[in-house]
Amino acid sequence: MIQGTTSSVGKSTVVAGLCRLLSRNGYRVTPFKPQNMALNSAVTVDGGEIGRSQAVQAMAAGVAPHSDMNPVLLKPHSNVGAQVIIQGRAVGHFEAGGYQDYKAEVMPFVLESFERLQQQFDLIVIEGAGSPAEINLRKNDIANMGFATAADCPVVLVGDIDRGGVFAHLTGTLDCLPPNERDLITGFLINRFRGERALLTSAIDWLTERTGKPTHGVFPWIPALDLPSEDSVAEVSVVDGSSPVLRINVPRLPRMSNHTDFDPLRLHPAVDIAFIDGVGEIPPCDLVILPGSKNTVADLCWLIETGWREYIQRHLRYGGKVLGICGGLQLLGQWIHDPDGVEGQSGSVRGLGLMTFSTRLMAEKRLERVSGRLLLDDADVEGYEIHMGETSGLQEYSPLLQLDNGKRDGAISEDGQLACTYLH
Repeated sequence: MIQGTTSSVGKSTVVAGLCRLLSRNGYRVTPFKPQNMALNSAVTVDGGEIGRSQAVQAMAAGVAPHSDMNPVLLKPHSNVGAQVIIQGRAVGHFEAGGYQDYKAEVMPFVLESFERLQQQFDLIVIEGAGSPAEINLRKNDIANMGFATAADCPVVLVGDIDRGGVFAHLTGTLDCLPPNERDLITGFLINRFRGERALLTSAIDWLTERTGKPTHGVFPWIPALDLPSEDSVAEVSVVDGSSPVLRINVPRLPRMSNHTDFDPLRLHPAVDIAFIDGVGEIPPCDLVILPGSKNTVADLCWLIETGWREYIQRHLRYGGKVLGICGGLQLLGQWIHDPDGVEGQSGSVRGLGLMTFSTRLMAEKRLERVSGRLLLDDADVEGYEIHMGETSGLQEYSPLLQLDNGKRDGAISEDGQLACTYLH
């Protein structure tokens, strides 16, 4: 099990790298993360939903993503609440305090998924969440040492030296753990080191002497390693200036989901993509993309409050284009109906009104992997649907995609300025 001193020290990348290495050496290997909190998710072969990082790790291992690889997924819909997904299926919404108590009921599902994977694979590379030293989260823990103790699993602790203070992070984490949990830690990995390896020797010797545990390895800083992020938005485009640039603005919705959809655009040398918040003037662009959302109604209110509705209307008057993806599709329509209070208070709100369809939010989530053709230029498409709601009126438009299951998806306006799709 790979645990970290903090969030974003590289646990996901280390697990993906180990999965690839072990797979190349002939092992049947799978990733596993007992509990993940992320708004970036993927649909599995068994029709479930897991964190995007586990889907990437499965790809590295050369296996199809399965809901057992991430048996508990938390998708925040506010600062204090989240949708809880168990073994790929949504079971309800919990406030933070209520979920802490509910975790005791979740551990059997975590161990059940783990045992199923044990029966199928030679090796399981497990990813922890955040840090095991979060004292306030130790009760009923299933994400870090709580799972490692239940599974009697050896742990490697990763620290990020690029942040600074890595030796304090490593030793401080150990000091926060009881003896039986410290005993599970076999040693350390130091990640994102820039410089000459020999310069670390004296510090690593000190760490071994102080803790009695070895440093298993030092990973170098790899600047061009662009794996999908678990939750934070990667900001930097890589425009090289050698060709005409397509400028794209994406509103940074407070509850934006699956922003990894945009990583291929961010990495394209002829695309300049910017994630824009609600502060300051919104710059001009060629294309606005409305991304997915975990709370479409709340993010619609944010768009209106921060001036995006007026900006998009002006953008269209001057010939710009708009693409809506999943929740972004719903935002483009006339109405969003939530009679059952799926996202909060029941009722209906007017959408941006740029297309004539309307959406009804529903408690049951649609999860499906699909393939087909993009009708704009007859290109092959593979992706997945992951949304709560049905949209009526799309048939009034030409479809954006024709799926292999016989269904149409999305819509494109007659003037070609507006397009939308449910596919990630």
